[in-house]
Amino acid sequence: MRLFIDITPLIWYIYIIINLKELQIIRLILRSAFRAVCRAEAIINMNYSELADVLYPSVQYTPEQLEEMYPPRKLPEGAGVTRFAPSPTGYVHFGGLYQAVVDERIAHRSGGVFYLRIEDTDQKREIADGIKTIVTALDKVGVHFDEGADMNGGHGDYGPYVQSQRKEIYKTYAKKLVSEGKAYPCFCSADELTAIRAQQESEKADPGYYGKWAVWRDAPIEKIQQKLDAGVPFVLRFRCDDGASPKHKFKFNDQIKGEVEITENDRDHIIMKSDGTPPYAFAHAIDDHLMRTTHVVRGEEWLPSLPFHIQLFKALGFKLPKYCHTALVLKLENGNKVKLSKRRHPEAALDYYISGGFPNAALRDYILTLLNSNFEEWRAANPVADADEFPFSTKKMPVSGSLFDSDKLSDICKTTVSRMSAKAVYDSVCAWAEEYNAPFAALLKKNEQYALSILSIGRGGKKPRKDFGQWSEVKNYVSFFYDGLFCIEDSIPDDFAASDVSGVLKTFADAYDPADDQNAWFEKIKQTAQDFGFCPDMKEYKLSPESYKGSVADVSMFIRVAVTGRLSSPDLYAVMQILGAERVRSRLLSYAVR
Repeated sequence: MRLFIDITPLIWYIYIIINLKELQIIRLILRSAFRAVCRAEAIINMNYSELADVLYPSVQYTPEQLEEMYPPRKLPEGAGVTRFAPSPTGYVHFGGLYQAVVDERIAHRSGGVFYLRIEDTDQKREIADGIKTIVTALDKVGVHFDEGADMNGGHGDYGPYVQSQRKEIYKTYAKKLVSEGKAYPCFCSADELTAIRAQQESEKADPGYYGKWAVWRDAPIEKIQQKLDAGVPFVLRFRCDDGASPKHKFKFNDQIKGEVEITENDRDHIIMKSDGTPPYAFAHAIDDHLMRTTHVVRGEEWLPSLPFHIQLFKALGFKLPKYCHTALVLKLENGNKVKLSKRRHPEAALDYYISGGFPNAALRDYILTLLNSNFEEWRAANPVADADEFPFSTKKMPVSGSLFDSDKLSDICKTTVSRMSAKAVYDSVCAWAEEYNAPFAALLKKNEQYALSILSIGRGGKKPRKDFGQWSEVKNYVSFFYDGLFCIEDSIPDDFAASDVSGVLKTFADAYDPADDQNAWFEKIKQTAQDFGFCPDMKEYKLSPESYKGSVADVSMFIRVAVTGRLSSPDLYAVMQILGAERVRSRLLSYAVR
């Protein structure tokens, strides 16, 4: 399709004429040669334009019209526009949530826009209700968008936000590239491509479609027309700058990794598949431009594809967005750091956190600890501040892998819950239980005030209790307060005589009075201890433990196990106040006669 002109005779003419110093003739010959080149270029342009019309005869828009339909956003100077763009091919990965938080912080800390785009061009891998799964999961973990795809199709002025609904837009730019000689159709069959790969292997050449292997790169339009007339399917390939090796390296500034050295692309990649849909690279370039995306946040595994993306933006005449390549999320496995995998690690899926009832605020705090090394220090100094107040920065993000730590996540969850009010905990637990444990939700709602009194134990103060960190753990925590859930989980050690245990429980049952304050209540426990040969004073007991059957702590343990069924529980006085005198006495006496 390119026109080549043999200029050797022209050079000889110029040489002879220069020697003859015929300047007038020189001007005439050069002018004639220039006109010949211009005519050749016109022929080339005409052929490219004709080819574009043949390949895409019914394109609805022009690039100029699309620019008017998607104008630059009216935002404050420096405002970021970011997108989270998952594919509806399965559940949302924790790594996706990790990136979404980066997107959201870049946009909202700068007064910009954070939107959701669904990249569903790979429809062979798409699952049923894939979009609903994504939107629902993100909403449940507290990721909310200013605009974009949603359950109603989408909201915002830069849609559609689902790529399968933007095919006409992609065709517009595909036609543009063909008309400019920057893209061409390739009719290679699967067998022909396999043969090319086999030949490359035999020659020990790099695999790919480039150089002499790009057999349709400069095919004449007549040959292309024959294939089209025969109905042979084609893919559209991008004509890269040189189309041949050797590759060159160049520097690029990544917003997270800083200056990186990358190798330029020399492959004629596919930009439109035979079914008329674009692969990720072409679609993302067009969508990010028209939706006016300023920052592209994605995993570092995409870094090798960046040179091709840079070429695409340049060829399309688009301004390149800022790229932010995040480090992988890793996990320790048998002493080695491995990538968090959806096949091996349940915590890789967002559903793990949703079904487990991880508080959104805690999950967000944990991700921020992975993203910025100074977040933990900030949180310690601002324990109750909204995480949005943290001065998040891509410059403080890790350039190598972030290590997933389940223990740290659990601790952050417990700390977060301990700072919540009883009502906030109650509402959150009920909302979670309505979907994942309806009978438990009904039990809590049957007597809200009773449930609130349970959840209020040890809450507030400088050192609040940290009994649970997930809503799925609450049922077990409160179970002994409900007769239908109560059971004896722990046993009193066999070191103590059964007669002493029984006597202590019966005696305290008779003495128990819910009207007693905590001091009076404990005095009765001490008196019971003394009556059965247990030391009522811990200091005294430590001086001479052999003189007693045990201490007042042991007697308290007898009562705790009988009343709660556990060796460990929240404040026993508060527990008994909530349970009520009748239930307390009943449990003491029931255990006494076991």
